[in-house]
Amino acid sequence: MRLFEFTGERVIKTGIAVFLTAWICELIGWPPVFAVITAIVTIEPTVSDSIRKGLIRFPASAIGSAYTVFFISMFGQSPITYTLSAVLTILTCYKLNLHAGLLVATLTAVAMVEVVHSHFLIAFFIRLGTTTIGLLVSTAVNMLILPPDYSKDITNDIQQISKKTGKLLYKVFHDILEDRHDDDIYDRKALKRMRNKIIRAESLIRYQEDEARFHPLVGIEKSNAKKAKQQLNSLRMIIYHIENLVYTPLEKISWTKADRQNILHSIRILEEAMQQPKKYHKNYLHKQIKQLTTLFWEDNKEMVSSEEHPTHFPPELIVLYELIAIYQHIENFYNED
Repeated sequence: MRLFEFTGERVIKTGIAVFLTAWICELIGWPPVFAVITAIVTIEPTVSDSIRKGLIRFPASAIGSAYTVFFISMFGQSPITYTLSAVLTILTCYKLNLHAGLLVATLTAVAMVEVVHSHFLIAFFIRLGTTTIGLLVSTAVNMLILPPDYSKDITNDIQQISKKTGKLLYKVFHDILEDRHDDDIYDRKALKRMRNKIIRAESLIRYQEDEARFHPLVGIEKSNAKKAKQQLNSLRMIIYHIENLVYTPLEKISWTKADRQNILHSIRILEEAMQQPKKYHKNYLHKQIKQLTTLFWEDNKEMVSSEEHPTHFPPELIVLYELIAIYQHIENFYNED
């Protein structure tokens, strides 16, 4: 639903920008088509993106217009004019690293061939003027009308990632403790999806920070943005530790059934805490960490005191280490400091 709302806002702003751009061009007496093309592509996710890419699209459009005017004066409205204008505009923009303006510059260059008949220098400056109008109007619309706000999307993404990570956490540990590894490929794909969701949420945070230059965050908004970055970092680390277990070949676990049940109980607590924040209890979590740490050092002590010195860590030690690390990252996830 939120994606539809976001897309709808972009469509509304594009429509407003197109109308205002065409209206201004009609008042001045300039052809609106080139300004409208620029206005359509200038509506970006953030105001800063509109400005940054606008500063690239203006010189790119100037290059395309210049090529078209030159080749029309040489060859008239012929196929060679279309070809040379398009190809050289693309090559020049690419060489000058004007990638964000390449499309609009090429469209402008090709569209100009049909409408420029004489007064080539005047036509060139009119194209620059219409491009400027499209850039300014779209940037102003993006800044003033329905300004981008990604806070709800960020919060929803973090909640969904946390819930799904909690489920995956329990599944992976349950499979390990039951000596089942049939679903490792599924788990790897699920972890990849979680990483992609984190990347998307981090992109939204960057958008929100960019937007703060023009619509400054205040008070609780700054606090929420900082907390969101902290939580995403914690989720990334949790997924990292789950991946360690999925990608590490683990031999048969030697724990007793009682030990397995106790550890599964601890993991169930983590799953519930990640799915429902109200079930997170810091003191109880500390108690669980202490029990796991004690078990970890007991296993470690047995390995050190043994006459046999293995060349790799036993699976029990690996599982406990990753589980304790995940506990700590979940604590950081809910840390208010």
